[in-house]
Amino acid sequence: MSRFVVVLGLQWGDEGKGKLIDHITDERVMAVVRFQGGHNAGHTLVVEGKRMVLHLIPSGILHPGVRGLIGSGVVVSPMALGADIHTLAENGVVDVHERLCISPACPLLLPSHEALDQARERRGSGGNVAIGTTGLGIGPAYEDRAARRVLRIGELRDPVRFRSQLSQLMDYHNFLLSSYYHAPTLDIDEVTDHCLAQREWLLPLLSDVSQALVELRAQGAGVLFEGAQGALLDLDHGTYPYVTSSSVTAGNAASGSGCGPRHMDAVIGVVKAYATRVGDGPFATELVADSPVGRHLFERGTEYGATTGRRRRCGWLDLVALRRAVQINSVDGLALTKLDVLDGLSSLQLGVAYEGTDDDVNATPQPVYEEWPGWEEGAVAKAQSAAELPLAARRYLQRIEEFVGVPIELISTGPERGQCLIERHPFATD
Repeated sequence: MSRFVVVLGLQWGDEGKGKLIDHITDERVMAVVRFQGGHNAGHTLVVEGKRMVLHLIPSGILHPGVRGLIGSGVVVSPMALGADIHTLAENGVVDVHERLCISPACPLLLPSHEALDQARERRGSGGNVAIGTTGLGIGPAYEDRAARRVLRIGELRDPVRFRSQLSQLMDYHNFLLSSYYHAPTLDIDEVTDHCLAQREWLLPLLSDVSQALVELRAQGAGVLFEGAQGALLDLDHGTYPYVTSSSVTAGNAASGSGCGPRHMDAVIGVVKAYATRVGDGPFATELVADSPVGRHLFERGTEYGATTGRRRRCGWLDLVALRRAVQINSVDGLALTKLDVLDGLSSLQLGVAYEGTDDDVNATPQPVYEEWPGWEEGAVAKAQSAAELPLAARRYLQRIEEFVGVPIELISTGPERGQCLIERHPFATD
């Protein structure tokens, strides 16, 4: 019996989705699908002490025989895709071309998209809000898609037509760069030649992802749908305008991959035991960066952005925002990561309400906290089951479950690949 499971982040990204997907990809899983975002997302994996970051290719590709599918909801930079393939080859995964499948309908991310993104962030005044994007061109690429201007990867099949269409699009991009942003323009022929030079290795990877999912379901396969970023960065439901440029919610797993929504069997939401955010925007439970606890979370959690290397803002877990994310995504169960980072803190805080607001996550309200006791150093990593966690840690987890209304089914207890306690596997059918 097939089982399609969506795995997505419930905070502002960086929750540890890549590690979780890598861990639960077993013999029942035949494919892992990316359905939105671009190479602004970075999934970090630690395998035998070696840190690896993938930006476009689903992390399940590390498992022999598992296919990686990139759906039409993903904007694809050929350079970033090539870098992922190179990273995998360096780590012994040399058959990526045989297992990777990319929808020809994926929007093509161009160097001019990146230039526009960076010019807009530099301007950051008047009606243009600097929101702390990665500057990698994701937003402008999605804008072109919505305006029906963007070129799709499949159009590389016809180089003559591609050159003509790209010239028109680049004229528009260069006009914006020079006349509106007063930024340098890009050479159209140079960009075109660069794109067409990717055809030889890129075109063989293109295939109908939607049809592949139909066939996988008919085969009774297990399939994981891998979200990028996190629910609080969703274009519609996140902390607007400090959000990403795509829909991050579980509902978009269907449209971004070309899979019927009734074929989704479960949604697993990934959440850190505390909270982090990269870039600007409201963060109700944020701690002062140089406070003792702020430094503890940053240093112990190695809280740098996987894509940009920027320092992540750190804070207590916000249960109000988490409950909203659970509701929006119809989450069946939680995967809680980085519980071990809280080791050694004498007390913990959980945000359980906002003062003077109606639970508006956009308003940066004053949080109301509950205080919970901490536990001893190193206790979490030693646990071989949830029952072996320190009593204070178990109570902390129980309070999270009680507040948001769904069970914690997986608990990450350290950065290594195998450091994960499974209370209930997402592919369990009982």
